[in-house]
Amino acid sequence: MELTSNVTDTALILEGGGMRGAYTAAVVETMVSEGIFIDYVSGVSSGSTNLLNYISRDPARGRKMFVDLAGDRTFAPWKSWIRGKGLVNSDFDSYDADGILPFDFDTFMANPAKMRIGAVDVATGETVWWAKDGISDMHDLMQKKMASSSPPIYMPPVQIGDRLMMDGSLGEGGGIPLPIARKDGYDKIFAVLTQERGYVKRAEKSNPLVKLLFRKSPVAEAAFLHRPEKYNATREELVELERAGKAYLFFPEHIGVTTLSRDIKQQRIAYDSALEQARREIPRWKEFLGLA
Repeated sequence: MELTSNVTDTALILEGGGMRGAYTAAVVETMVSEGIFIDYVSGVSSGSTNLLNYISRDPARGRKMFVDLAGDRTFAPWKSWIRGKGLVNSDFDSYDADGILPFDFDTFMANPAKMRIGAVDVATGETVWWAKDGISDMHDLMQKKMASSSPPIYMPPVQIGDRLMMDGSLGEGGGIPLPIARKDGYDKIFAVLTQERGYVKRAEKSNPLVKLLFRKSPVAEAAFLHRPEKYNATREELVELERAGKAYLFFPEHIGVTTLSRDIKQQRIAYDSALEQARREIPRWKEFLGLA
């Protein structure tokens, strides 16, 4: 069966947030089950994982990733961090090939939806956005997804070509990939956020510990320190678009997990609460997207 999109005038943007990606995964499950297929998706950090699941139309994979495997020692071993592979084992993309988290690459590539995954160049601080036509194979896709999901300190940077790349949340938008959607010509936005509506990210200040942690990368330090202002400004822009009727914003109603949560019970509660909320909001989604 040929895959098609039924929403072509709207950008779906997926915020990062580590294990708070459980909220977005529930939205992805609801959209796919309801046949809501948006033609353009941008995502960074954990949002890039949910982007892959949405375009490959595999909602169950998000539940496995953000709930079922939350406490898996292979997924997040402290020994891995000590060995330099990060809090989320940087060999984790092998799961995609070996059957623990199988990924339907063929469906992903056959889907006409356009995608943008963002990561930041460690040397220059430039945000790099990858599109589907720049993906050579599944390994290449998973490496770029991993690069987008590699925050300094917690994860090592990822080599992509001749560049070392780090987490996309440190770049444009501060973790909310609105800027690239606007650059690509979209002024109607469906945004899935992973913090509550009233959330404001606190300013970061340089101190001896920050200097120590980022001693090898002043660019990463600067990106870390400036992220809150970029993040807050992007949220304010989204709220303005919402007021103008040009954006639909999904804010989770109950925040019960953090970026590094590993409690499967709490992850399940977060997922289920977002799933219930998403199902309540479906009529408003369809009205906004012109599917009612």
